[in-house]
Amino acid sequence: MVTLTPKAASKVRDLLEQKKRDDLGLRIYITSGGCRGYSYGMAWDRAAEEDQVFEQGGVRVLIDPMSMEQMEGAEVDYSEALMGGGFTITNPNASSTCGCGQSFRGKDGGGAPHACGCGH
Repeated sequence: MVTLTPKAASKVRDLLEQKKRDDLGLRIYITSGGCRGYSYGMAWDRAAEEDQVFEQGGVRVLIDPMSMEQMEGAEVDYSEALMGGGFTITNPNASSTCGCGQSFRGKDGGGAPHACGCGH
């Protein structure tokens, strides 16, 4: 499972309340790309049949099977800072990460690295 810290769950709840949509959850996913091989993504979405869906801190979290395979045991946190604030993901399945934290190489070596635009 992927864990949301209390700060992350609170921020997601605040953002979702602004949308005024009860039918959406937070989709956390990975895609092939980025300077290390995989990139993280988050979006508002409805659950698909194959998704793993769980509720944490009052937030419905949606993760597709391929992303779950690469993110099992990960933690999503949120911090407010003048520079560098926002959501961060700590992933025990990452063998290396990009300096910006948006891209990682899985322990399986998967993903196709390419420029991610962060300068790393």
